Amino acid sequence: MNTSTTSRAFNRIVWSALTSRQAGLAIGNERARRFDPDYAVFAATADNTPDSLEALADLLRPGDDSIYLMQQDTIALPGRLETMASAPGVLMVKRRVCPLPSARHGIIALGAADAPEMRALADLTKPGPFRARTHELGCFWGIRIGGRLAAMAGERLNLDGYTEVSGVCTHPDFRGRGLARILSAHAAAQIEARGDTAFLHAYADNETALKLYQSLGFDIEARISVAQVKLRSDPS
Repeated sequence: MNTSTTSRAFNRIVWSALTSRQAGLAIGNERARRFDPDYAVFAATADNTPDSLEALADLLRPGDDSIYLMQQDTIALPGRLETMASAPGVLMVKRRVCPLPSARHGIIALGAADAPEMRALADLTKPGPFRARTHELGCFWGIRIGGRLAAMAGERLNLDGYTEVSGVCTHPDFRGRGLARILSAHAAAQIEARGDTAFLHAYADNETALKLYQSLGFDIEARISVAQVKLRSDPS
């Protein structure tokens, strides 16, 4: 993927995923798409034209259904949608080679049998939205200590040539041991071993996370906007 193609793919990265490798998980059409909500909460439009924005609104159900938009482009909404929360973020790409941190505890592959613990850990630590089948979006790895799932990291967005490191979290009882660093590095190494480039997202004000990821070879590629939106309760 050349530089100009990469820039376009990253501009609306959720759209890039839902129109390439993860098209099979998409609900929508050529104007707007969202992930099957069992897997992820993200959605995107092809552009900011009125037709695309209205198509986005059509993807939401009345009530408490919401979606997350995450893109470099300015987030525009049709009148039927309202913002619940928003924050600036960054997209980071692993361009540098850094030595892997040593692991005192064994890293294991996580699967369907671990799903209840994975979701419980995500609900507790809130690394980002984690739905019933989020663990099926890609590979996930974890570290168990005393039989408990102490930390995990995995994959989320997947587009041509790139796979996202996501779901990085550590149980409060096991923080301060470098487990997030170990698992983030392991996930990135596994992605690179398949021939993809690893990338990730972080909130722009999370300095601790930014320093961690920079130490692992990730650099800020783009500034992005993140917003959680839903249908207005009173469309008028």
